[in-house]
Amino acid sequence: MSPPTNPGTAARGAADARRLLDPTLYASGDPFALYAELRRTAPVCWVDHEGGGFWAVTTHPEVSHIGADPGGFCSSRGILTDEIGTTYETPPTMMHTDPPQHTRYRRLVQPGFKPSMVRLMEAGVTAKARALLDEVQRGVPCNVVQDLSIPFPLLVICELLGVDGSQWPRFFDWSEAVIPGEVEQTEEQRAAHQVEMWEYLIGVAEERRRAPADDLVSVLANVGSDPESGGEELNEAELAMFLIQLLVAGNETTRNLISGGLVALAENPAQWAALQADRSLIPSAVEELLRWTTPVISFMRTATAATTIRGVDVAAGDPVLLVYASANRDEEVFGPDAGELRIDRHPNPHVSFGFGPHFCLGAALARLEGRVVLGEMLDRFDTVSLAGPVERTPSPVIAGVRQASLVFS
Repeated sequence: MSPPTNPGTAARGAADARRLLDPTLYASGDPFALYAELRRTAPVCWVDHEGGGFWAVTTHPEVSHIGADPGGFCSSRGILTDEIGTTYETPPTMMHTDPPQHTRYRRLVQPGFKPSMVRLMEAGVTAKARALLDEVQRGVPCNVVQDLSIPFPLLVICELLGVDGSQWPRFFDWSEAVIPGEVEQTEEQRAAHQVEMWEYLIGVAEERRRAPADDLVSVLANVGSDPESGGEELNEAELAMFLIQLLVAGNETTRNLISGGLVALAENPAQWAALQADRSLIPSAVEELLRWTTPVISFMRTATAATTIRGVDVAAGDPVLLVYASANRDEEVFGPDAGELRIDRHPNPHVSFGFGPHFCLGAALARLEGRVVLGEMLDRFDTVSLAGPVERTPSPVIAGVRQASLVFS
Protein backbone atom coordinates (compact mmCIF):
# COMPACT_ATOMS: atom_id res chain seq x y z
CA MET A 1 0.00 0.00 0.00
CA SER A 2 1.25 3.47 -0.79
CA PRO A 3 0.25 7.11 -0.52
CA PRO A 4 -0.46 8.82 -3.85
CA THR A 5 2.60 9.46 -5.99
CA ASN A 6 0.81 11.77 -8.41
CA PRO A 7 -0.61 14.82 -6.60
CA GLY A 8 -3.13 17.08 -8.28
CA THR A 9 -6.27 15.04 -8.95
CA ALA A 10 -5.37 12.59 -6.19
CA ALA A 11 -4.71 15.29 -3.61
CA ARG A 12 -7.50 17.76 -4.33
CA GLY A 13 -10.33 17.38 -1.88
CA ALA A 14 -8.39 14.92 0.29
CA ALA A 15 -9.24 16.77 3.50
CA ASP A 16 -12.95 16.65 2.73
CA ALA A 17 -12.69 13.00 1.69
CA ARG A 18 -11.73 12.04 5.23
CA ARG A 19 -15.33 12.80 6.15
CA LEU A 20 -16.36 9.68 4.24
CA LEU A 21 -15.76 7.76 7.49
CA ASP A 22 -17.30 10.37 9.80
CA PRO A 23 -20.34 8.85 11.59
CA THR A 24 -21.96 12.27 12.05
CA LEU A 25 -22.16 12.67 8.27
CA TYR A 26 -24.43 9.61 8.06
CA ALA A 27 -26.39 10.34 11.22
CA SER A 28 -27.40 13.61 9.57
CA GLY A 29 -28.60 11.65 6.53
CA ASP A 30 -26.95 13.99 4.04
CA PRO A 31 -23.53 12.88 2.75
CA PHE A 32 -24.59 13.80 -0.78
CA ALA A 33 -23.09 17.29 -0.88
CA LEU A 34 -19.72 15.75 -0.04
CA TYR A 35 -20.19 13.07 -2.71
CA ALA A 36 -21.04 15.72 -5.31
CA GLU A 37 -17.97 17.76 -4.39
CA LEU A 38 -15.73 14.71 -4.67
CA ARG A 39 -17.22 13.67 -8.03
CA ARG A 40 -16.59 17.21 -9.29
CA THR A 41 -13.12 17.88 -7.86
CA ALA A 42 -11.48 14.57 -6.90
CA PRO A 43 -13.43 11.52 -8.16
CA VAL A 44 -10.47 9.31 -7.25
CA CYS A 45 -8.73 10.57 -4.12
CA TRP A 46 -6.47 9.24 -1.40
CA VAL A 47 -7.91 9.17 2.13
CA ASP A 48 -5.58 8.88 5.12
CA HIS A 49 -6.81 6.25 7.55
CA GLU A 50 -5.43 4.54 10.64
CA GLY A 51 -5.20 1.29 8.66
CA GLY A 52 -2.87 2.96 6.17
CA GLY A 53 -5.24 4.81 3.87
CA PHE A 54 -7.29 3.98 0.79
CA TRP A 55 -8.48 5.36 -2.53
CA ALA A 56 -12.09 6.58 -2.60
CA VAL A 57 -13.86 6.20 -5.96
CA THR A 58 -17.11 8.14 -6.25
CA THR A 59 -18.10 8.04 -9.96
CA HIS A 60 -20.46 5.49 -11.52
CA PRO A 61 -18.37 4.31 -14.50
CA GLU A 62 -15.33 3.59 -12.33
CA VAL A 63 -17.32 1.95 -9.52
CA SER A 64 -19.03 -0.29 -12.08
CA HIS A 65 -15.79 -1.16 -13.87
CA ILE A 66 -13.94 -2.07 -10.69
CA GLY A 67 -16.87 -4.13 -9.42
CA ALA A 68 -16.84 -6.13 -12.65
CA ASP A 69 -13.07 -6.81 -12.51
CA PRO A 70 -12.23 -9.25 -9.67
CA GLY A 71 -8.93 -10.05 -11.36
CA GLY A 72 -7.77 -6.46 -11.13
CA PHE A 73 -9.46 -5.62 -7.82
CA CYS A 74 -9.85 -8.48 -5.34
CA SER A 75 -12.24 -8.93 -2.41
CA SER A 76 -10.26 -11.52 -0.43
CA ARG A 77 -8.19 -8.84 1.34
CA GLY A 78 -11.26 -7.23 2.89
CA ILE A 79 -14.39 -5.36 1.86
CA LEU A 80 -14.51 -2.83 4.72
CA THR A 81 -11.98 -0.12 5.56
CA ASP A 82 -11.70 -1.61 9.05
CA GLU A 83 -10.30 -4.75 7.39
CA ILE A 84 -7.31 -3.03 5.77
CA GLY A 85 -4.27 -5.15 6.59
CA THR A 86 -6.37 -8.11 7.78
CA THR A 87 -5.93 -11.64 6.46
CA TYR A 88 -8.36 -14.52 6.92
CA GLU A 89 -7.65 -18.25 7.14
CA THR A 90 -11.18 -18.84 5.87
CA PRO A 91 -13.43 -16.19 4.27
CA PRO A 92 -16.00 -14.71 6.69
CA THR A 93 -18.49 -14.27 3.82
CA MET A 94 -18.79 -15.18 0.16
CA MET A 95 -18.25 -11.46 -0.49
CA HIS A 96 -14.67 -11.94 0.73
CA THR A 97 -13.82 -14.42 -2.03
CA ASP A 98 -12.53 -14.16 -5.60
CA PRO A 99 -12.56 -16.52 -8.58
CA PRO A 100 -12.10 -19.43 -8.78
CA GLN A 101 -13.28 -19.87 -5.15
CA HIS A 102 -16.11 -17.39 -5.58
CA THR A 103 -17.15 -19.00 -8.86
CA ARG A 104 -17.41 -22.39 -7.16
CA TYR A 105 -19.43 -21.01 -4.24
CA ARG A 106 -21.80 -19.14 -6.51
CA ARG A 107 -22.37 -22.22 -8.67
CA LEU A 108 -23.12 -24.38 -5.63
CA VAL A 109 -25.62 -22.04 -3.99
CA GLN A 110 -27.22 -20.48 -7.08
CA PRO A 111 -30.01 -23.12 -7.22
CA GLY A 112 -31.36 -21.85 -3.91
CA PHE A 113 -31.83 -18.35 -5.33
CA LYS A 114 -33.09 -19.06 -8.83
CA PRO A 115 -36.18 -17.08 -9.95
CA SER A 116 -38.50 -20.09 -9.67
CA MET A 117 -37.63 -20.40 -5.96
CA VAL A 118 -38.38 -16.71 -5.41
CA ARG A 119 -41.70 -16.92 -7.28
CA LEU A 120 -42.77 -19.76 -4.99
CA MET A 121 -42.30 -17.42 -2.01
CA GLU A 122 -44.57 -14.61 -3.24
CA ALA A 123 -47.72 -15.82 -1.46
CA GLY A 124 -45.88 -16.21 1.84
CA VAL A 125 -44.15 -12.83 1.48
CA THR A 126 -47.50 -11.18 0.77
CA ALA A 127 -49.16 -12.83 3.78
CA LYS A 128 -46.39 -11.59 6.08
CA ALA A 129 -46.65 -8.03 4.77
CA ARG A 130 -50.43 -8.04 5.17
CA ALA A 131 -50.26 -9.32 8.76
CA LEU A 132 -47.87 -6.52 9.76
CA LEU A 133 -49.73 -3.78 7.87
CA ASP A 134 -53.06 -4.86 9.37
CA GLU A 135 -51.68 -3.53 12.66
CA VAL A 136 -50.96 -0.06 11.25
CA GLN A 137 -53.80 2.31 12.07
CA ARG A 138 -54.92 5.10 9.77
CA GLY A 139 -54.01 8.55 11.03
CA VAL A 140 -51.98 7.23 14.00
CA PRO A 141 -48.20 7.70 13.99
CA CYS A 142 -46.26 4.45 13.78
CA ASN A 143 -42.56 3.69 14.00
CA VAL A 144 -42.17 2.13 10.59
CA VAL A 145 -38.77 0.66 11.53
CA GLN A 146 -39.96 -1.31 14.54
CA ASP A 147 -43.44 -2.05 13.18
CA LEU A 148 -42.56 -3.09 9.64
CA SER A 149 -39.06 -2.85 8.21
CA ILE A 150 -37.29 -4.88 10.93
CA PRO A 151 -39.75 -7.78 11.36
CA PHE A 152 -40.83 -8.15 7.72
CA PRO A 153 -37.56 -9.35 6.08
CA LEU A 154 -36.69 -11.39 9.16
CA LEU A 155 -40.03 -13.21 8.94
CA VAL A 156 -39.25 -13.94 5.30
CA ILE A 157 -35.85 -15.31 6.30
CA CYS A 158 -37.53 -17.54 8.88
CA GLU A 159 -39.53 -19.01 6.01
CA LEU A 160 -36.39 -19.42 3.91
CA LEU A 161 -34.75 -21.29 6.77
CA GLY A 162 -37.88 -23.32 7.42
CA VAL A 163 -38.12 -22.25 11.07
CA ASP A 164 -40.88 -20.79 13.24
CA GLY A 165 -41.48 -17.10 12.51
CA SER A 166 -41.46 -16.34 16.23
CA GLN A 167 -37.64 -16.63 16.01
CA TRP A 168 -37.29 -13.28 14.25
CA PRO A 169 -36.35 -11.16 17.34
CA ARG A 170 -33.55 -13.61 18.04
CA PHE A 171 -32.39 -13.35 14.44
CA PHE A 172 -32.42 -9.55 14.74
CA ASP A 173 -30.06 -9.65 17.73
CA TRP A 174 -27.74 -11.98 15.83
CA SER A 175 -27.76 -9.75 12.75
CA GLU A 176 -26.94 -6.71 14.86
CA ALA A 177 -24.00 -8.61 16.35
CA VAL A 178 -22.51 -8.92 12.87
CA ILE A 179 -23.38 -5.46 11.50
CA PRO A 180 -24.17 -3.06 14.36
CA GLY A 181 -26.84 -0.55 13.46
CA GLU A 182 -30.10 -0.25 15.37
CA VAL A 183 -29.10 -1.36 18.89
CA GLU A 184 -25.96 -1.12 20.99
CA GLN A 185 -24.24 -4.34 22.07
CA THR A 186 -21.08 -4.87 24.12
CA GLU A 187 -18.24 -6.87 22.60
CA GLU A 188 -19.13 -9.73 24.96
CA GLN A 189 -22.77 -9.67 23.82
CA ARG A 190 -21.76 -9.60 20.18
CA ALA A 191 -19.39 -12.53 20.61
CA ALA A 192 -22.01 -14.55 22.48
CA HIS A 193 -24.65 -13.83 19.83
CA GLN A 194 -22.32 -14.86 17.03
CA VAL A 195 -21.60 -18.18 18.74
CA GLU A 196 -25.33 -18.76 19.30
CA MET A 197 -26.04 -17.93 15.66
CA TRP A 198 -23.39 -20.36 14.36
CA GLU A 199 -24.58 -23.20 16.56
CA TYR A 200 -28.25 -22.64 15.75
CA LEU A 201 -27.82 -22.41 11.98
CA ILE A 202 -25.52 -25.43 11.78
CA GLY A 203 -28.05 -27.35 13.91
CA VAL A 204 -30.83 -26.47 11.47
CA ALA A 205 -28.63 -27.57 8.55
CA GLU A 206 -27.88 -30.90 10.20
CA GLU A 207 -31.61 -31.49 10.68
CA ARG A 208 -32.21 -30.79 6.98
CA ARG A 209 -29.51 -33.24 5.99
CA ARG A 210 -31.33 -35.94 7.93
CA ALA A 211 -34.79 -34.86 6.79
CA PRO A 212 -34.77 -32.44 3.80
CA ALA A 213 -37.69 -30.02 3.49
CA ASP A 214 -38.84 -27.52 0.88
CA ASP A 215 -36.63 -24.65 2.05
CA LEU A 216 -33.34 -22.96 1.24
CA VAL A 217 -31.42 -24.60 4.08
CA SER A 218 -32.24 -28.02 2.65
CA VAL A 219 -30.89 -26.89 -0.73
CA LEU A 220 -27.62 -25.69 0.80
CA ALA A 221 -27.20 -28.51 3.31
CA ASN A 222 -27.66 -31.14 0.59
CA VAL A 223 -25.88 -29.33 -2.22
CA GLY A 224 -23.62 -32.32 -2.90
CA SER A 225 -26.60 -34.44 -3.89
CA ASP A 226 -27.62 -31.98 -6.63
CA PRO A 227 -26.44 -33.26 -10.05
CA GLU A 228 -25.46 -29.69 -10.97
CA SER A 229 -22.98 -29.58 -8.08
CA GLY A 230 -20.80 -32.37 -9.48
CA GLY A 231 -20.88 -34.10 -6.13
CA GLU A 232 -19.15 -31.22 -4.31
CA GLU A 233 -20.28 -30.49 -0.77
CA LEU A 234 -20.02 -27.52 1.52
CA ASN A 235 -18.10 -28.15 4.73
CA GLU A 236 -19.44 -26.90 8.05
CA ALA A 237 -17.55 -23.60 7.96
CA GLU A 238 -18.69 -22.90 4.39
CA LEU A 239 -22.29 -23.79 5.16
CA ALA A 240 -22.29 -21.56 8.24
CA MET A 241 -20.77 -18.75 6.17
CA PHE A 242 -23.63 -18.92 3.66
CA LEU A 243 -26.36 -19.15 6.26
CA ILE A 244 -24.96 -16.25 8.29
CA GLN A 245 -24.68 -14.15 5.13
CA LEU A 246 -28.28 -15.04 4.27
CA LEU A 247 -29.47 -14.02 7.73
CA VAL A 248 -27.53 -10.76 7.86
CA ALA A 249 -27.39 -9.48 4.26
CA GLY A 250 -30.85 -10.87 3.53
CA ASN A 251 -32.51 -8.61 6.07
CA GLU A 252 -30.21 -5.56 6.21
CA THR A 253 -30.70 -4.51 2.59
CA THR A 254 -34.47 -5.00 2.56
CA ARG A 255 -34.91 -3.44 6.00
CA ASN A 256 -33.21 -0.24 4.94
CA LEU A 257 -34.84 -0.19 1.51
CA ILE A 258 -38.27 -0.25 3.17
CA SER A 259 -37.63 2.22 5.98
CA GLY A 260 -35.53 4.63 3.88
CA GLY A 261 -37.87 4.25 0.92
CA LEU A 262 -41.01 5.06 2.89
CA VAL A 263 -39.31 8.07 4.47
CA ALA A 264 -38.35 9.23 0.97
CA LEU A 265 -41.94 8.88 -0.25
CA ALA A 266 -43.21 10.77 2.81
CA GLU A 267 -40.79 13.57 1.94
CA ASN A 268 -41.89 13.50 -1.71
CA PRO A 269 -45.72 13.29 -1.61
CA ALA A 270 -46.04 13.91 -5.35
CA GLN A 271 -44.19 10.65 -5.99
CA TRP A 272 -46.54 8.74 -3.69
CA ALA A 273 -49.49 10.31 -5.48
CA ALA A 274 -48.03 9.24 -8.84
CA LEU A 275 -47.84 5.65 -7.54
CA GLN A 276 -51.44 5.83 -6.40
CA ALA A 277 -52.45 7.01 -9.87
CA ASP A 278 -50.46 4.34 -11.74
CA ARG A 279 -49.69 1.03 -10.01
CA SER A 280 -47.70 -0.11 -13.05
CA LEU A 281 -44.95 2.19 -11.72
CA ILE A 282 -44.36 -0.04 -8.66
CA PRO A 283 -41.43 -2.01 -10.20
CA SER A 284 -39.66 1.15 -11.38
CA ALA A 285 -40.41 2.78 -8.00
CA VAL A 286 -38.61 -0.08 -6.25
CA GLU A 287 -35.58 0.45 -8.50
CA GLU A 288 -35.60 4.18 -7.82
CA LEU A 289 -35.90 3.64 -4.07
CA LEU A 290 -32.97 1.22 -4.27
CA ARG A 291 -30.96 3.93 -6.03
CA TRP A 292 -32.14 6.64 -3.66
CA THR A 293 -31.51 4.76 -0.40
CA THR A 294 -28.46 2.70 -1.52
CA PRO A 295 -28.70 0.44 1.57
CA VAL A 296 -25.02 -0.59 1.31
CA ILE A 297 -23.11 2.69 1.10
CA SER A 298 -19.70 1.33 0.13
CA PHE A 299 -17.49 -1.75 -0.10
CA MET A 300 -13.75 -2.04 -0.58
CA ARG A 301 -11.56 -3.85 -3.09
CA THR A 302 -7.77 -4.18 -3.29
CA ALA A 303 -5.79 -3.52 -6.47
CA THR A 304 -3.93 -6.69 -7.50
CA ALA A 305 -1.52 -4.84 -9.80
CA ALA A 306 -0.44 -1.28 -10.54
CA THR A 307 -3.14 0.45 -12.55
CA THR A 308 -4.77 3.79 -13.22
CA ILE A 309 -8.31 4.83 -12.29
CA ARG A 310 -9.62 7.91 -14.09
CA GLY A 311 -6.04 9.02 -14.74
CA VAL A 312 -4.84 8.46 -11.16
CA ASP A 313 -2.00 6.00 -10.52
CA VAL A 314 -2.93 3.23 -8.07
CA ALA A 315 -0.28 0.84 -6.76
CA ALA A 316 -0.59 -2.91 -6.35
CA GLY A 317 -1.97 -3.65 -2.90
CA ASP A 318 -3.75 -0.33 -2.52
CA PRO A 319 -7.27 -0.52 -0.99
CA VAL A 320 -9.98 1.04 -3.18
CA LEU A 321 -13.31 2.08 -1.65
CA LEU A 322 -16.27 1.89 -4.05
CA VAL A 323 -18.77 4.51 -2.87
CA TYR A 324 -22.02 3.09 -4.29
CA ALA A 325 -24.14 5.84 -2.73
CA SER A 326 -22.19 8.45 -4.68
CA ALA A 327 -22.20 6.44 -7.92
CA ASN A 328 -25.99 6.26 -7.65
CA ARG A 329 -26.21 10.08 -7.73
CA ASP A 330 -23.67 10.56 -10.54
CA GLU A 331 -24.96 13.25 -12.88
CA GLU A 332 -22.85 11.85 -15.74
CA VAL A 333 -25.04 8.74 -15.73
CA PHE A 334 -28.40 9.77 -14.21
CA GLY A 335 -28.59 13.27 -15.64
CA PRO A 336 -29.13 16.68 -14.03
CA ASP A 337 -32.02 15.33 -11.93
CA ALA A 338 -29.82 12.66 -10.29
CA GLY A 339 -30.45 14.37 -6.95
CA GLU A 340 -34.22 14.05 -7.29
CA LEU A 341 -36.48 11.09 -6.45
CA ARG A 342 -38.29 10.08 -9.63
CA ILE A 343 -40.23 6.81 -9.51
CA ASP A 344 -40.57 6.61 -13.29
CA ARG A 345 -36.80 6.89 -13.88
CA HIS A 346 -35.69 4.89 -16.90
CA PRO A 347 -33.10 3.70 -17.53
CA ASN A 348 -31.94 3.26 -13.95
CA PRO A 349 -28.52 1.54 -13.88
CA HIS A 350 -28.08 1.81 -10.12
CA VAL A 351 -25.37 -0.21 -8.36
CA SER A 352 -27.25 -0.88 -5.12
CA PHE A 353 -26.88 -4.65 -5.51
CA GLY A 354 -23.22 -4.41 -6.43
CA PHE A 355 -21.88 -5.13 -9.87
CA GLY A 356 -20.33 -7.97 -11.83
CA PRO A 357 -19.54 -11.35 -10.22
CA HIS A 358 -20.53 -10.08 -6.76
CA PHE A 359 -24.00 -8.94 -7.83
CA CYS A 360 -26.29 -9.74 -4.88
CA LEU A 361 -27.69 -13.28 -4.95
CA GLY A 362 -30.78 -12.14 -3.08
CA ALA A 363 -31.64 -9.25 -5.41
CA ALA A 364 -34.76 -10.92 -6.82
CA LEU A 365 -36.13 -11.59 -3.32
CA ALA A 366 -35.40 -8.03 -2.14
CA ARG A 367 -37.20 -6.65 -5.19
CA LEU A 368 -40.17 -8.91 -4.54
CA GLU A 369 -40.37 -7.75 -0.91
CA GLY A 370 -40.21 -4.11 -2.01
CA ARG A 371 -42.96 -4.56 -4.60
CA VAL A 372 -45.21 -6.41 -2.15
CA VAL A 373 -44.89 -3.77 0.59
CA LEU A 374 -45.59 -0.90 -1.80
CA GLY A 375 -48.58 -2.68 -3.33
CA GLU A 376 -50.11 -3.54 0.02
CA MET A 377 -49.60 -0.01 1.36
CA LEU A 378 -51.15 1.56 -1.71
CA ASP A 379 -54.19 -0.70 -1.21
CA ARG A 380 -54.65 0.58 2.32
CA PHE A 381 -53.53 4.21 2.45
CA ASP A 382 -53.97 7.36 0.38
CA THR A 383 -51.14 9.42 1.89
CA VAL A 384 -47.97 9.03 3.91
CA SER A 385 -46.32 11.81 5.90
CA LEU A 386 -43.63 12.34 8.53
CA ALA A 387 -44.78 12.66 12.12
CA GLY A 388 -41.41 13.51 13.66
CA PRO A 389 -37.66 13.65 13.05
CA VAL A 390 -35.93 10.69 11.40
CA GLU A 391 -33.04 9.08 13.30
CA ARG A 392 -30.47 7.51 11.01
CA THR A 393 -27.70 5.00 11.66
CA PRO A 394 -24.29 6.70 12.00
CA SER A 395 -22.62 4.12 9.78
CA PRO A 396 -20.43 4.73 6.72
CA VAL A 397 -21.30 1.21 5.50
CA ILE A 398 -25.06 0.68 6.04
CA ALA A 399 -27.59 3.43 5.24
CA GLY A 400 -29.93 2.54 8.07
CA VAL A 401 -32.87 4.26 9.72
CA ARG A 402 -33.20 3.73 13.48
CA GLN A 403 -36.44 5.58 14.08
CA ALA A 404 -39.01 7.02 11.69
CA SER A 405 -42.48 8.04 12.83
CA LEU A 406 -44.86 8.07 9.86
CA VAL A 407 -48.60 8.65 9.53
CA PHE A 408 -50.56 6.71 6.91
CA SER A 409 -54.01 8.05 6.09
